[in-house]
Amino acid sequence: MRNSTLKNVIALNIAPKVLIKVWRLFTFQKMRYEYPMKRRYLEIDVFGAEPSRGNALGVVLDSEDLTTDAMQEFAAWTNFSETTFLFPSTAEGADYKVRIFTPTRELPFAGHPTLGSCFAWLQAGNKPSDPNIVAQECAAGLIEIRKDEKSLSFKSPALIKYGPIETALISEIAEVLNIDQTKIIDSHWLDNGPGWVGVLLSSVDEVLAISPKSKSSLNIGVFGFYEQNSGPAYETRAFFSENGVLVEDPVTGSLNAAAAQWFIQSDRCSAPYSVSQGLAINHKGEVKVTQDHDGSIWIGGNTHLTSFAEVEI
Repeated sequence: MRNSTLKNVIALNIAPKVLIKVWRLFTFQKMRYEYPMKRRYLEIDVFGAEPSRGNALGVVLDSEDLTTDAMQEFAAWTNFSETTFLFPSTAEGADYKVRIFTPTRELPFAGHPTLGSCFAWLQAGNKPSDPNIVAQECAAGLIEIRKDEKSLSFKSPALIKYGPIETALISEIAEVLNIDQTKIIDSHWLDNGPGWVGVLLSSVDEVLAISPKSKSSLNIGVFGFYEQNSGPAYETRAFFSENGVLVEDPVTGSLNAAAAQWFIQSDRCSAPYSVSQGLAINHKGEVKVTQDHDGSIWIGGNTHLTSFAEVEI
């Protein structure tokens, strides 16, 4: 094709400089023809007590035919704690399917991506089969999301690992957090997908004062209860590992969902209540915890659309 095209151009006695311009134009047009398709893309702030004070999420709406590598590369580019990709559902009873990526790996489930993805799916004009419940398909199974006029909330999934933490691991957690082990008054496995371990300290001040080490393979949730009866019940901080580097998450749905099960079952809390997260890193997150009569725990919060665009992936 290239040789034939060049011969035809030369036969017209076109000067060499013009020939180069014609060939470049031909090549550029071919590149444009093969360029990746445009896909709708939303950026959403989730769990913010105020707009843009929660946890940012990127959502690609039209993800059909994207490879895992392409999704992982795009999630690394956005550099949000998570980026999600929406697909038509494949499981019975689901309204849509989501895949969730951090900048370095895929997750089976995460909380703020669940609410943000549902918000994006609804913003795109989609309607759930059940007008009161949206059913999200993800690697962890079906997640129910309840919507009302003000906010969205997801049903806390079953824990994969739950129970006391081994003594050796508690020592490792204390070392990573740069605190004396005696500061930890209780601890629990809180794994609903991301692999959280949770530790309870004696005060909010102790939680906010933590300055952890920079490297660890652990995903650690730290909690401290407020003394006053009004306002949030406790302060949460979440530290997760990205390629061995410890990163603090602004507001974390999955961790707070698991922690709610822990604190309600141990009679430390009674739903409904709210949780504060993000103060240590200049965010202002608010997570709302409610409980149905059957014991089901729901995790809710605000969702705000911050930007909309088309991306070429």
